[in-house]
Amino acid sequence: MKEFDKIPVSKVQRATKFIKTGAKIGTNYLRHYGKKLVNPDLSKDELHQDNAEDIYESLSELKGSALKVAQMLSMDRSLLPRAYQQKFTLAQYSAPPLSYPLVTNIVQKSLGKKPEDLFDQFTRNAVNAASMGQVHQATKAKKTFAVKVQYPGIADSVKSDLAMVKPIALSMFNLNPADYREFIQEVESRLLEETDYALELKRSVRLSSLCNHIRGLRFPSYYPEFSSKRILTMDWLDGEPLGEALKKKIPAGIKSSIGQALWDFYHFQIHSLKEVHADPHPGNFILMKSGELGIIDFGCVKVIPEDFYENYFRLLDRGLLDNPDRLAETFNNLKFIYPEDSPKEKAFFTDLFVELVELLSRPFAKESFDFSDDKYFETLYAYGERLASMKELRNSQKARGVKDALYINRTYFGLYSILHELRCEVKTHPNFN
Repeated sequence: MKEFDKIPVSKVQRATKFIKTGAKIGTNYLRHYGKKLVNPDLSKDELHQDNAEDIYESLSELKGSALKVAQMLSMDRSLLPRAYQQKFTLAQYSAPPLSYPLVTNIVQKSLGKKPEDLFDQFTRNAVNAASMGQVHQATKAKKTFAVKVQYPGIADSVKSDLAMVKPIALSMFNLNPADYREFIQEVESRLLEETDYALELKRSVRLSSLCNHIRGLRFPSYYPEFSSKRILTMDWLDGEPLGEALKKKIPAGIKSSIGQALWDFYHFQIHSLKEVHADPHPGNFILMKSGELGIIDFGCVKVIPEDFYENYFRLLDRGLLDNPDRLAETFNNLKFIYPEDSPKEKAFFTDLFVELVELLSRPFAKESFDFSDDKYFETLYAYGERLASMKELRNSQKARGVKDALYINRTYFGLYSILHELRCEVKTHPNFN
């Protein structure tokens, strides 16, 4: 795989890269419409493929927030055409890595010594590379470590990167400007936290300890002496990224056990800790040789405010839909509807979000739910596609939904997607305590 010897770090360098990418996308559109003059029935498949290649190539070189947004978008199958989903999914654990001399420089600046002076062995090539950093394997005194190295300049570029990616997000993915403004501060806050490996170290140690009792999970130990604000060192867990394992045949019993472990892991955090590992993509989990699931990344953690928790999880009460006054109060609190909406708007958005609530809460309606149910997911994705093309949402002057819901929705979408890929049935009402 291609390695990078440098990353554009200044605002001018990164803006120039975005502008060049925009020019390529413009050329792709001109080429597409030129062909369409000859063949009016031409689909946009080739256009999507060309744009996905050009955007991903650019974001891979920039790394950081821009590539992280691509990773987040790849998890939303209702929002992106398949070409983008497939390409952006690579940002989870298979992005182009940095060259070894650049890694050496980062480690020396962060820990005061070169990798070979800190460890007995340190792999020259990255084992995995994602949006914010890459992982190398190291050994010392017969112990094996995973050393996560953050890309240079990532923390300093979060705000400017999000501003530059805005035109792509709005124009190509049909996002509502009001929604974008409402949620971008939440995204920025979480991304800035993800660039602070010292914070991730504290969270990893604490949350691993609190969740260690959950059957079927394995958590690494962490090593402050080999960690810093830009370096994070933990135990090496033998296995492979869940995304890679899912491409192969996993025994049904293991699928079932890790599916239940994931469900218990997330709901224990949400309901008992009021904070949650909010980045459930397959690249953040290791399927170990023991059949356990390794949890290797606590970079993105969402702390859940109590008032939001009470309103959001009231949606799981199946009786809510039969109580119009309580439903209206909850929808107002969550900004699905607004007091100043017209009667027509209130009726429209109430019906729209009642359908969403019914769909997303369906796994909780019984003691267990079969996530291999293709019909359920087809309905869910079709609803999402309908939302993405709905003019009433795109043209709304108000954001529909509170910013605290962004990462909780993302958590559930990622969790449901993984369980669907595992094609397993889980008990949805276990004792989370």
